[in-house]
Amino acid sequence: MKLWEKAQKTEEKVLKFSVGRDPEFDRMLAPYDVIGSMAHAIMLGETGLIDRSESESLVETLAKYYPVVRDEAFQLREGEEDIHSHLESYLVEQLGDTGKKIHTARSRNDQVLTAMQLMMKEEYRRIIERVSSLFDLLVGQAEKFSIHLLPGYTHTQVAMPSSFGLWLGAYAESLVNDLLFSTGITRIIDQNPLGSAAGFGSSFPIDRDLTTKLLGFGDLQVSPVVAQLNRGKVETLMAQGLAAIATTLSRLSADMILFMSQEMKFISFSEQLTTGSSIMPHKKNPDVLELIRAHSNTVIHLPASLAGLSANLISGYHRDLQLTKELLMPGIDKVGQCLEMMEMMVGEMNPATDILNNEKYDLLYSVEEVNRKVMKGLTFRDAYREVADEIAGGSFRPGRGFDYTHVGSIGNPGIERISEKIGPVLKELEIKPAEKTFEYLKNYYIMYADR
Repeated sequence: MKLWEKAQKTEEKVLKFSVGRDPEFDRMLAPYDVIGSMAHAIMLGETGLIDRSESESLVETLAKYYPVVRDEAFQLREGEEDIHSHLESYLVEQLGDTGKKIHTARSRNDQVLTAMQLMMKEEYRRIIERVSSLFDLLVGQAEKFSIHLLPGYTHTQVAMPSSFGLWLGAYAESLVNDLLFSTGITRIIDQNPLGSAAGFGSSFPIDRDLTTKLLGFGDLQVSPVVAQLNRGKVETLMAQGLAAIATTLSRLSADMILFMSQEMKFISFSEQLTTGSSIMPHKKNPDVLELIRAHSNTVIHLPASLAGLSANLISGYHRDLQLTKELLMPGIDKVGQCLEMMEMMVGEMNPATDILNNEKYDLLYSVEEVNRKVMKGLTFRDAYREVADEIAGGSFRPGRGFDYTHVGSIGNPGIERISEKIGPVLKELEIKPAEKTFEYLKNYYIMYADR
């Protein structure tokens, strides 16, 4: 069934090319289209556009079908171009003429917008939960290994003493910043586009504020034109949020890959978490970390791909925007998997305990020597020159003590303060689970039976 089909049949090649990969990605969208349709059916009943009994039948039938579309085995039937066509066909099969009324006062444009934004909210909620879980682990590991020293690098050259507390705490705080960046993005996604129809509103007396409440959106996308303008833009914004998280994961992966090399041996993993070589029996390859880095790097480029898709489109809907699904949805899946695998790797990481005892790290303490001379009365520049001359002449013999007291240093990594940062951000990012929205819609006429 084609929702747009008229008497004249469309060329089969055109249909196949136009449908593209929608049947594949609409499986992920299906539960949210059911939820959006339930809210739309309730609104039609509440405004008198259909009889209440018809609205109740639509809601009940959709609620029974919800577990079916959530099942991983669910697929569109032969000849159905998208989930929207499938859902309407199903309702007509089950309810006859009542099923034909579900599309009253909406377009496939605002239907897919609503389903997409409900899906994006739910997927963002899951990503936030995974980021929070990885954050907690990083903080815990930072506290556990806070006194274990680590060489710090600039320009990939030995620089100054660092610690596992500083290093792991840094990535925990980076995740907080990624979530802070996401707060504005989620607020934009959390606006209801349902009722914008094809992008110019509807002559039916619909109640858009009601569907906003029913679907749990924080606000209404008031202008129907901007609702359509946001198609492609909201996907790009979500991709930017995913890219921020992916950047943190990519850099943490790169650190860990380097740190577990035979030359450094700062960290190690069990053989169960590494892979071997077909010809080199000594190898313990960091395949998981390398794939996290690779997948993360593809997500980092995702915003540019999505922005380029819609950059030069005029206002209104264009079929170009259909491709946003096949760009964004795999990116969401990649970030979720990478967060899960990174949590496993960080949890199983074994840090070395005596790294800085090696004489090759003597130069790490050059700054400490400069600072000691300054404390004895030399100007900083004179002290710097003296130590530089000692290093050049081969007479530099540093002590290995240090005295770091300020917050955010080896002696005071500030892990507790980093840990406290995430609470307010998570509160601002609270998103109602889609399952709760479904249960509310499912029980709507039970709760309001007397109305």
